[in-house]
Amino acid sequence: VQLQASGGGLVQPGDSLRLSCAANERYAMGWFRQAPGKEREFVAGISYRGGEKSHAASVRGRFIISRDSGKNTYLRMNSLKPEDTAVYYCAAKIAGGSPVYSRESDYDYWGQGTLVTVSS
Repeated sequence: VQLQASGGGLVQPGDSLRLSCAANERYAMGWFRQAPGKEREFVAGISYRGGEKSHAASVRGRFIISRDSGKNTYLRMNSLKPEDTAVYYCAAKIAGGSPVYSRESDYDYWGQGTLVTVSS
């Protein structure tokens, strides 16, 4: 399994950013993040089918996970805050159908991470 996350960068508070994750196959997918000195946490997940989604309370209403009809998954991040600064990871779960997964232990494979820094 190959997962390639991209799209991170340095932005100002209030800006938007879109992360992408390219996979070599279609899976159930998730985005997690790890801020400096903190545990990795769930951000958003999407089912294999793409119709079911889940977002962490801390990002709900600002971030949106989506996927195309192929193998790519996205995380649209709006109204970014300094506390969103973290390394963002995409993860893949070998599963079909409608379930969405939110625990790290649910996922089988991880991408290398992309750094998002929100600072004025």
